[in-house]
Amino acid sequence: MRLVLLLAVLVWLAPAPLPHPAAAADRGTVMAPGQANASAEAGSLVLIDIRHPTEWLETGVATPARTISMHDPKDLKAFLDAVVKAVNGDMSRPVALICASGVRSTWAQRFLAARGFRQVYNVKEGMLGTGSRPGWIRRGLPVQPYRP
Repeated sequence: MRLVLLLAVLVWLAPAPLPHPAAAADRGTVMAPGQANASAEAGSLVLIDIRHPTEWLETGVATPARTISMHDPKDLKAFLDAVVKAVNGDMSRPVALICASGVRSTWAQRFLAARGFRQVYNVKEGMLGTGSRPGWIRRGLPVQPYRP
């Protein structure tokens, strides 16, 4: 009886697990590049380019985007901290993520949603596009040179 009571108390005190990444992704949606551009320029969301700085140098950066690389040399906590800072600690503020072709932004969308961000959008076409999706640059959306 004591063992059952002890197990019940331990289960009750245990921290809630993070949602499975697939479930976390359900809290976010895919956003078209044009919509992300308009929303970021209007100030209704924070657009974040999560690529590596060498990629920013090669192609430039979407004009309304902030550059926060998910490839932070410190660790993923530094990436998370930088995103939290970009939204001034308001994890309910809409965020849209863009990478080269949507693979890393899909992963980062799940990562941020699993850590409490409530509105994480994925600009899945990315900067370069993939397959039938042309991407930010080929759509002629505004790009500026990256200045470290």
